[in-house]
Amino acid sequence: MGTLDQARATQLRNIEAKTRKSLAELRSVIERSGLSKHGEIRTMLMSKLGLAYGDANSLVHFALSSDGQSAAKESGGSVEDVVSQIYAGKSAPLRPAHDAVMAAVNAFGPFETVPKKGYVSLRRKKQFATVGPGTKSRLEVGLNMKDVKATPRLVSLPPGGMCQYKVHLTSATEVDKELVAWIRRAFDGSG
Repeated sequence: MGTLDQARATQLRNIEAKTRKSLAELRSVIERSGLSKHGEIRTMLMSKLGLAYGDANSLVHFALSSDGQSAAKESGGSVEDVVSQIYAGKSAPLRPAHDAVMAAVNAFGPFETVPKKGYVSLRRKKQFATVGPGTKSRLEVGLNMKDVKATPRLVSLPPGGMCQYKVHLTSATEVDKELVAWIRRAFDGSG
């Protein structure tokens, strides 16, 4: 079992302990809710069971997956298939910048890529970054890191969101040492 699999298993055991329900019972709670959208189910779990965002999010991924695989496999495609869909059409010119960001992150070590609707989440023990089109002409890299001074390029986001900072890119050439250092800081802080 890999490190990410071990972390996920530990998190699921902790969720069982917090809720005093087995994973089968938790999956049943989700099925009985009648909800089908990931975000709606996550919100329901947070409200009904008092779970924090990360635990509720992980539980939804587990419960909606018949074999515990990633969201991409749930939808019948690979991560690459989902990424190709994200960068189809008007967002196609942003794909080289996305690929440059991913190449930089791949050099750091193991992590998980979790496709979402319109972007990918990059995770170790917790999410450290998001990558996806912000608009049809700008790629947005969201970063989870603390105590970093915002700059005109590193934009601070309001508290309570999924990321504390974002950086907009228009081309692969903007994946430079500065951006890679910020991503590395977020990566190192996530697990």
